Amino acid sequence: MQKRYQTGVALLAAALLSASAWAGAGPKGHSHSHDEAFSAGEPGDPKKPARVVQVTMGEADGKMLFMPAKVEVKKGEQVKFVLRNNGELDHEFILATTAENLKHGEAMKKNPDMEHDDPNGKRLAPKKADEIVWKFTKAGQFEYSCLIPGHREAGMVGTVVVK
Repeated sequence: MQKRYQTGVALLAAALLSASAWAGAGPKGHSHSHDEAFSAGEPGDPKKPARVVQVTMGEADGKMLFMPAKVEVKKGEQVKFVLRNNGELDHEFILATTAENLKHGEAMKKNPDMEHDDPNGKRLAPKKADEIVWKFTKAGQFEYSCLIPGHREAGMVGTVVVK
């Protein structure tokens, strides 16, 4: 009886541990493989020099915002975004095109507690800080926005112009 119980527990544990493999990759855009291209460039190399850009997130006067709301960079430049959530709510910094962020935002409405494991995005709890090192390899206009439902609509969008 004891051996049969142990075998059953082992099978159950194996099934539970492999359940994530059965679930597949999940919604597109929430986990990038190392060879996948990003619209705004590529993850930077933390061992190489980078211009530091501090970005503060928070709420004020009924709006949600990023400071600064606009960043200008040169094509090929590496930037270390030092992110700080000074607000009372969780906030995100997701760097992509407007179209990609709008699409991602729709997915977030269906799953607002979605975990992100992307080099171009971070979710920060109140009073927390983190960093993203990014190399802007493409010219154009990109954005960083908070895709937690209602935050983008309340003004949490910033612009990155790459010249």
